[in-house]
Amino acid sequence: MTYSLTPRDEGNLPALSAPPLIRLDAYVAEDGSTVVNGHLLEMGGTRPPNEAILDAIAMFARTLRAPVAATVIDRTVQQVARLRVYPDGSSRTIADEEDLPPGRERTAAEEEAFPPLARVERIIQHAQREELHAAFVLASALREHLTLRRGAEDELSLEARAIEAYLAYQRGDYMLSTVLALTVARIRCRTDLNRAAPEVARATAAWQRLIDEGQVATRGQELLHMWEHLSSEGLLLEPSHQAMAQAVRGRLERRGRSVPAPATAPALPAGQNPIAPEDQPLSPTRRGLRRFTRRPGRPTEPSP
Repeated sequence: MTYSLTPRDEGNLPALSAPPLIRLDAYVAEDGSTVVNGHLLEMGGTRPPNEAILDAIAMFARTLRAPVAATVIDRTVQQVARLRVYPDGSSRTIADEEDLPPGRERTAAEEEAFPPLARVERIIQHAQREELHAAFVLASALREHLTLRRGAEDELSLEARAIEAYLAYQRGDYMLSTVLALTVARIRCRTDLNRAAPEVARATAAWQRLIDEGQVATRGQELLHMWEHLSSEGLLLEPSHQAMAQAVRGRLERRGRSVPAPATAPALPAGQNPIAPEDQPLSPTRRGLRRFTRRPGRPTEPSP
């Protein structure tokens, strides 16, 4: 059973001069695909993701000759785990209040060690090679961690969600693509209306591929509200966007769906960045979470 970081080079490692306890990140998708610091782990056999994650993070600790912190989003159990991993391979989980203090300086240091834009480039490389599953998992991991760290309305979080929506579309998952793109469009309509039209158009393109009648109606009505709000603000300028708005209305009317008057979402006060409604909430970390706990001299602890 083998697994490795891909690509395997010195770019996988944080700078040796990085401040101690820079937080690394890991992600486990619902299908068990596992990402550490923007790199997909190639795992053979049935090696559990938690063991692979601990081995990968311990490699960083040994390289830095110091303990490292890590945040693991595990979608198989809908949980986020906060870890300390030591050079001897041992690890422990901590509660949220024991984690590194948040703040712009911490976020900037972490993103300097593992730049989000470098991760986007890697996602694009996978997509160009038509490795759509790998590209999508990496995009999901990036979006999840940026949203957890910065909030759903942050610019980088929005861009990552838009990339994820595009890749879902390329994979033929039009329902997920619609949901993701609608979230981006919804946030743009609330926070930056001048940039909303292209995002509403992308959500419309995915919605046009839906076949479930209930979803067509529900998502279509929200899209139509967005298009009509843009029109009322004088921002429906592109002929292609006008055609899309009409296509949404026409499809709803052909199916005998009533189209209510447009409703606009209230603006939020500055600084309030709620998690998007579609994002499944993560359970908080517990101390002593066994699947991410190792004792010195023992390779793994049994899973509960």
